[in-house]
Amino acid sequence: MTVSPLIVTGFSGAGMTSVLKALEDFHYEVFDNFPLALVDSLLEQAGQNNRPPLKIAIGIDTRTWGFSGSAVLDVAQRAKARLLFVTCDDAVLQKRFNETRRRHPLAKDRPVTYGIQLEKKLLAELQKHADILIDSTEFSIHDLRHVLEGHFRNKPQENMTVTLMSFGFRYGVPREADLVMDVRFLKNPHWDEKLKPLTGLDPAVGEYIRQDPDYERFMTTFKALLEILLPRYTQEGKNYLTVALGCTGGRHRSVYLIDLLAGWLREQKFQVFVENRDLSEG
Repeated sequence: MTVSPLIVTGFSGAGMTSVLKALEDFHYEVFDNFPLALVDSLLEQAGQNNRPPLKIAIGIDTRTWGFSGSAVLDVAQRAKARLLFVTCDDAVLQKRFNETRRRHPLAKDRPVTYGIQLEKKLLAELQKHADILIDSTEFSIHDLRHVLEGHFRNKPQENMTVTLMSFGFRYGVPREADLVMDVRFLKNPHWDEKLKPLTGLDPAVGEYIRQDPDYERFMTTFKALLEILLPRYTQEGKNYLTVALGCTGGRHRSVYLIDLLAGWLREQKFQVFVENRDLSEG
């Protein structure tokens, strides 16, 4: 028998190959570019064996024999499969193809941009109906694997994996964030000449932020909100959550608060990762 199969698709250059390799490490039986017409038969045969339940991932892209967006959705519906879509910004896709000197599979003798735009049209319907959407624009291979571990870890844990991210609004809101909190209302150490060159990891900065009259009430309220949300997300089957706190430059207020929240969540037995995205900027 099999558990609900996973169909993996997305843009060329966005990281589908890396996703499928990671799924193999998570003990999925992976079939890449498997002909659509044979998927039903594959799943039927897999369901007839006497082994423990199989986890099957099927990689499908525009090169797959018999590909069309509607055909993939039909297969997914019949198989009760989840659809994972890997996306990425056009400019980053073009840069990746240029750096590797690979030819886009749909571009042939035309520019990479032609292949990217054509593929976006062909995959628009699948992206719209994806159960899981992963944007790899700002991800390294390690970041991508980390996200996949949250979704497809081998042994489910009682509590989800939480990534806490500090960032600066001047550099943009992180795409991968599930929850975003703007903490620019707090006193800004940037305007203190002694604190400006420091970061939220320095005790003097933390002491300055704690002097804000609304600091304590905010932290108490935000923790109470997370105490409500995290168990409910876990009940809904969400294994991975990214909570992002942003200030102006991503060096002081957000960094300090993320550090405090990380310690608090670890006390609640959550697996916590911390990423100070813009700490080195400015």
